[in-house]
Amino acid sequence: MARPQPDRVAEPVQQRVRIRYAKRGRLRFASHRDFQRALERAIRRAGVPIAFSAGFSPHPRISYANAAPTGAASEAEYLEIGLTRPVAMERLRAALDAALPDGMDVLEAVEARTPDLADRLQASVWLLEVFDLPVADVCAAAEALMASPAVEVSRMTKQGLRTFDVRGALARLECGPGADCAILRGVIRHTTPAVRPDDVLQALTVLGLPESPTRFTRLAQGPLADDASDVGDPLAVDRV
Repeated sequence: MARPQPDRVAEPVQQRVRIRYAKRGRLRFASHRDFQRALERAIRRAGVPIAFSAGFSPHPRISYANAAPTGAASEAEYLEIGLTRPVAMERLRAALDAALPDGMDVLEAVEARTPDLADRLQASVWLLEVFDLPVADVCAAAEALMASPAVEVSRMTKQGLRTFDVRGALARLECGPGADCAILRGVIRHTTPAVRPDDVLQALTVLGLPESPTRFTRLAQGPLADDASDVGDPLAVDRV
């Protein structure tokens, strides 16, 4: 019988790094678990001095914050890693970006100088491209949604079927024409349970808009502006 191995002693974290990355093209269909596996492979391939937790089954010190749903593209996903020794930020960013598949792109790496990144992710800016419907009809439904006191939708979650108010989470929703579609730009507060862009689309169908092909892209996430028209940069305080 094999002798049990002793618990691993964790190496101290010497540097914490916050990373903004994008999911683009076909990689928007990759699940969050797919990205986790790809990132851990990229960290090994790039020789990043990642810190591990202690115990019998140590794990790399990686914290993810508010990942976009599968099927949505994003320009603003965030994570934090702990390192056993300091590294240069641009060198780390370039090495991880080169080791990840095309479409999973590391956009920025900054040293963490403040606590509680997740608390600064208060809202997201989403782009919804609605195809095969007249722009006027989409915009009329968007106006009706914003004029409503509440619009509830239901969705199956890990906790079962949940019903929640989409209108209450919408800080702003604008509509206009795109090249070959109607464009909706929404600022969605991060609530519990989270309201997703497909929930906004479902709310529009509740108000009478026919179902149609739609593409979702998260443009930004961060602290909500005072007038709720946009979100700020959550890494700005770490660059000071």
